[in-house]
Amino acid sequence: MMCLESDGSSGSSPGCGGRLRAGDEEEEEDGERGCCGRGAEGEVQTLSGRMNPPAVGKRPERPIARHKAPSLGRARVAAAGILSVGNVLNYLDRYTVAGVLLDIQQHFGVKDSGAGLLQTVFICSFMVAAPIFGYLGDRFNRKIILSCGIFFWSAVTFSSSFITEQYFWLLVLSRGLVGIGEASYSTIAPTIIGDLFNRNTRTLMLSVFYFAIPLGSGLGYITGSSVKQVAGDWHWALRVSPLLGMITGTLILIFVPAAKRGNVEQLGGQLKARTSWLRDMKALIRNRSYVFSSLATSAVSFATGALGMWIPLYLHRAQVVQKTAETCISQPCGTKDSLIFGAITCFTGFLGVITGAGATKWCRLKTQRADPLVCAVGMLGSAIFICLIFVAAKSSIVGAYICIFIGETLLFSNWAITADILMYVVIPTRRATAVALQSFTSHLLGDAGSPYLIGFEGCFSWPQPSSSSVTEPKLNNIMKPIRTTSRLATTVIQKTLPHDIHTPGGEPTCDATSLCESLRC
Repeated sequence: MMCLESDGSSGSSPGCGGRLRAGDEEEEEDGERGCCGRGAEGEVQTLSGRMNPPAVGKRPERPIARHKAPSLGRARVAAAGILSVGNVLNYLDRYTVAGVLLDIQQHFGVKDSGAGLLQTVFICSFMVAAPIFGYLGDRFNRKIILSCGIFFWSAVTFSSSFITEQYFWLLVLSRGLVGIGEASYSTIAPTIIGDLFNRNTRTLMLSVFYFAIPLGSGLGYITGSSVKQVAGDWHWALRVSPLLGMITGTLILIFVPAAKRGNVEQLGGQLKARTSWLRDMKALIRNRSYVFSSLATSAVSFATGALGMWIPLYLHRAQVVQKTAETCISQPCGTKDSLIFGAITCFTGFLGVITGAGATKWCRLKTQRADPLVCAVGMLGSAIFICLIFVAAKSSIVGAYICIFIGETLLFSNWAITADILMYVVIPTRRATAVALQSFTSHLLGDAGSPYLIGFEGCFSWPQPSSSSVTEPKLNNIMKPIRTTSRLATTVIQKTLPHDIHTPGGEPTCDATSLCESLRC
């Protein structure tokens, strides 16, 4: 999924001057001249390497002095490591609640719809706050915003561990406030890594950063279950991530540098620092590669939001129906399913990120549409195996876990690819806004409503068995997120437009100049 290849005109730089019209607004020129100027020859990095300027037969004009990209150092690697740890904590905190969901239901006396509301409120607040932090992240000190966000959600999570059973609404409210704090991190941290590294190093660091999603999610299940088992009280599960969050926020303030936007692409001195928010949104909406990848991400988000919240509980109920486990009536409830699911999520996250990045590099040598094809194949394949989870669970929990393993590996294979796509189709001064808008879209159309919807519909509930035979779950309801994922994943293949191309050798055919022009047109 690449940008438009520019068709330069006589006497102008490729991708810019030849396509400007006399009637263009002055704001339009000012907003893009920074990276479309005659000296913008910087490289835009992708999973396979560099994005070089197209060869032209014109005599080049005198180039503007280029900014020297900083050399790779231990300090920048350490900064990326700290940011990745912070991302792990974000998802650990998010899914600790899912790891002790049975105990929360027993403690507060709520049904599945009420339990699903915890995740839905969290995602809704995250979704609303993300565009705000995206705007701030493109204009103000990013590491200060990150640290304040971590300190805020850590304090709220710790406070929520003392809520009594009469105040379930207060727990719901606290999850909404946590979503606001975590939104600041998820929208800004990737853009700092994008400005610290280039070439394959950036791909590697983004892969590590997004590996934190399955790793943190899995550790959330494990931490919630283990801490509850050791302490004998599920409230202690909510007191682990806040302590680690405070430490990480302090490390970010001390060790993460204030990276200059666009510096590693040698465009730092040519990019306009500030443009209006409406101007940024208009450019992003016109970026077709960005739009379609965001829609596909929304489909994945719908499925993963529901599965991550309900799968451990679903498998426990399946074992109750099979009479291999007892119904959880009194606290503490069993932790085996959460522990196994968490361990599988951690391992498949690592395997999926490595597999996705490697498959994309290899496929670029074979096809011009490697990026969208690898993502689409991963999503479609995962949809099949996720559907098979509910078929296998009727008779074999082991078979269900095997389907979870394969399905999650395929699902996690596109995280790093999608992140890198965004980095090279969006100019540096708009990346935080782009990440925020993509988060907003994926949550609005995806996991903002899926946990509550699935809990309300009872898609992951098993009717009480009237005999020794196993009763089938509501497969029609289960298939809803699967069909949604399949349709939008297929759209990515069908709607990837002709301008999103690579050369047969695997190197993209456009540069930062034509990228800026593609955003204008």
